Amino acid sequence: MAGTMSVYEAIARRRDVRNEFTGDVVDEEVLLRLLRAAHAAPSVGHTRPWDFVVVQDPATLARFASHVAGCREDFARSLPRDRAETFDPIVIDGIEQSGTGIVVTYDPARVAAPMCSDGTPSNETGRLSVALAIENLWLAATAEGVGVGWVSFYHNDFLSRLLSIPDDVEPVAWLCVGPVTGLRSVPDLEHFGWRAGRPLDAAVHREAYRDRDTAVSGEQ
Repeated sequence: MAGTMSVYEAIARRRDVRNEFTGDVVDEEVLLRLLRAAHAAPSVGHTRPWDFVVVQDPATLARFASHVAGCREDFARSLPRDRAETFDPIVIDGIEQSGTGIVVTYDPARVAAPMCSDGTPSNETGRLSVALAIENLWLAATAEGVGVGWVSFYHNDFLSRLLSIPDDVEPVAWLCVGPVTGLRSVPDLEHFGWRAGRPLDAAVHREAYRDRDTAVSGEQ
């Protein structure tokens, strides 16, 4: 499937996958292509301040999944009743189902400070570089017919201990990566009524920033 999809198609079809993993482990050659795509991302000062920890050991996946489940329960208990009922059916991860986790980290030591033109510390720019690497991987995966899900509910200190990540290196994302049965036409959070997508015309401003959510130009 690689090379048969335009970048615009990949952007439109990309989804945060939870339920659609087949249970098969991603092919090693495909995995390496995804990592190469991520590593080709632009970065501040061409520093490439990221690393990729590939996790496929079932015991490690199970341990992280258990931690995430506990964090999900804590979050659910914090919600008002109506929001808790909306949240209840939403699956938040495919850690074990995907069979592969890619943990993307940020090493600030690779970004020489100050690097920004105004002399301010460049850590934030370094983290944004890591986000670009993640986006590259995600779009490449979509073009390959591989699903990606970004896990949100976890504690960084737990993940760092689990994978022996040094104290001065920041875990940025755990990505669940694996073959899928298909991709939803509508994002899960919109499908389950958690939040509708904000339209483009509410985000575009001309010449100056206007009132929040004021329609200026664009399409729904």
